[in-house]
Amino acid sequence: MKKFKFPLSLSLVALAISAHVSAQDTNTDNHTIAITVPEVALVDIEPAATKNITLGFTAPTEAGQPIIASPANTTLWLNYSSIKSVADPTRNVSVKLNALIPGVDIHVTAAAATGSGGGTLGTPAAQLTLSAADQTIISGIGSAYTGNGANNGHNLTYALAAGSGPGGVAAYADLQATTTTVATVTYTISDN
Repeated sequence: MKKFKFPLSLSLVALAISAHVSAQDTNTDNHTIAITVPEVALVDIEPAATKNITLGFTAPTEAGQPIIASPANTTLWLNYSSIKSVADPTRNVSVKLNALIPGVDIHVTAAAATGSGGGTLGTPAAQLTLSAADQTIISGIGSAYTGNGANNGHNLTYALAAGSGPGGVAAYADLQATTTTVATVTYTISDN
């Protein structure tokens, strides 16, 4: 019986041909792309450099008249960014005051969103009288962004009233003269 000698170079050529046959390209191919979308819930008040405001009252010049509130302040804007989770279809922004000022009602109103935002922007509530309890000021926020800075998002109007009486938070009889009283207004974005 004769031994067949297969040269090494012929073996390598056979191996290369067999590898090429099993790994041939076709006219289509595919791959996967993994996409991650983070959950987002951010809120801020703009313009950031001047977001602390001063409101007050003017004394009457005629006996028998009440004090007069300063004009409403409309310089602040509420901005938010939201990517909702699957479990929570919408979000709200709530507002509260850290401390009540005796005899003074602080009203806040958010306007409809304007500016460069997009998505499912929220719907503002009617005028609120701030209290120590969270109150919803914007509801129904989905995945959305308001745009950043002044003239984007919801314009906020702050107004003072001296004690609205029995139905309000404060009463005129509770007013006390003071030079400066500072109250902190807190906005929070959260899932429903």
